[in-house]
Amino acid sequence: MIVKLKTFSLFGIDAVPVEVEVDCAESGLPKTIIVGLPETVVKESVFRTERAIDNAGYTNPSHRIVVNLAPADLPKHAASFDLPISLGILASSNQISAEGLERFGIVGELALDGNLRSIKGMLSIALAAKSNGVTNLIVPNENGSEAAVVAGINVYPVASLNEAVAFLSGKLSIEPLPSVDFSIFERLSEYDIDFADVRGQESAKRAMTVAAAGGHNILMIGPPGTGKTMLAKRFSTVLPKLSLDESLETTRIYSVLGYLKKDMPLIATRPFREPHHTISEAGLVGGGSPPNPGEISLAHNGVLFLDELPEFNRRTLEVLRQPLEDGTVTIARVSQTSVFPANFILIAALNPCPCGYRNDPRRRCRCTQMEIERYMNRMSGPLLDRIDIHIEVPPVDYTELSAAASGTSSAEIRKQVIAAREIQTKRFYKSRVNYNADMTHKQIITHCSLDEEGHAQLQRAMEDFGLSARAHDKILRIARTIADLDNVKQISPIHIFEAITYRTLDRKLWT
Repeated sequence: MIVKLKTFSLFGIDAVPVEVEVDCAESGLPKTIIVGLPETVVKESVFRTERAIDNAGYTNPSHRIVVNLAPADLPKHAASFDLPISLGILASSNQISAEGLERFGIVGELALDGNLRSIKGMLSIALAAKSNGVTNLIVPNENGSEAAVVAGINVYPVASLNEAVAFLSGKLSIEPLPSVDFSIFERLSEYDIDFADVRGQESAKRAMTVAAAGGHNILMIGPPGTGKTMLAKRFSTVLPKLSLDESLETTRIYSVLGYLKKDMPLIATRPFREPHHTISEAGLVGGGSPPNPGEISLAHNGVLFLDELPEFNRRTLEVLRQPLEDGTVTIARVSQTSVFPANFILIAALNPCPCGYRNDPRRRCRCTQMEIERYMNRMSGPLLDRIDIHIEVPPVDYTELSAAASGTSSAEIRKQVIAAREIQTKRFYKSRVNYNADMTHKQIITHCSLDEEGHAQLQRAMEDFGLSARAHDKILRIARTIADLDNVKQISPIHIFEAITYRTLDRKLWT
């Protein structure tokens, strides 16, 4: 008797429907064969299901069992097939009724005692179930709240193989989980840190306000201990709160990698990723077989902070160039090509020289010119051109550190950022572009017109600092954002001047 069940397999961060076909023959040697491009973890399902069936009080068929995972040309590489395969074997051997199995999508990894373990990518599976018309899902208990995030499907959590059998046979009543109460989303979206914690550095906060308002990447240069890391960690607090769609996009990535906390079915705050400088290329952009998302995808809709930028391997940094332009990263393998979202704001920090004290009035730099050039040459010009804003973060003097009054707060900055982004939302209505940082060359011509004085100012900067054509467009995008913060339509020379100051620091250090 052939039994068919519905389940899902992860493909990158997406899930695709898979049909599990189980046929228990009435003759032949006792052996279970799984076909349909199963990877090692799926092949090992034979041993998990065999012991789980025995320990749950059922009998393993004494003849050949063939399990087909269709479509046959799609690689299968997850332990989530354990539960549907076990139920298929029991139904095909007439130990349970096969009636009604086709109404459910079934996923779950089995322990040897028949209990269910949580699986990765539950949110992607629930979204795929809804899009493919599967309205009922049987999932492990631990994944229930994550699947219930998706409205429009009934999620039935079970703790074991026996519980799943009892539910399907009508002996156990399980109510579908209610949809997640999104009031928890508001509560979890608060931050424990604030820009007011940072004493001084008001010019750096201004640059970060511009970066947050327009979605611009930013580079901070300064001696150790000037507050670069403090500023970077508080950058997320001035960005608008995650929308539900953004939260679902980000949560899917964390879910696929198994990074979701049990008590947090949704990512409610903007991600902040801070990889160590020893990270590999695959760890940064993603890789492996099958491909998995890397740090830049984990920073999607949030912030990627690269501290001590010159300490990163140059080849590792170079792979950032395409994702910074496109907002996605493509990982190609012989058997599979995956496209992962990577729309993040890059914040980088570095010292001005190997010892860190170049141009510091309080300490003497001991680095030679050759050491400084070698240090700075670890970063390529094309990569730096993709970082919109370059600022200097100087040491903070004692009077600012000891002042009773706190600095500009995150709430004050966020108010400005949200107002500027609302202007951009209206500007780019019905466009794929969301922020000024992503404007195309055609949109720059349309929205960044200059008067005669502004043109002359920009021309002088291009000639004096040897800025590239990409840097020219970056200046106009930044000036557009500064004008939005001032709530004016026309970019004025003062906006151009401020934008130029955010692009000249790299030329001062690299020449």
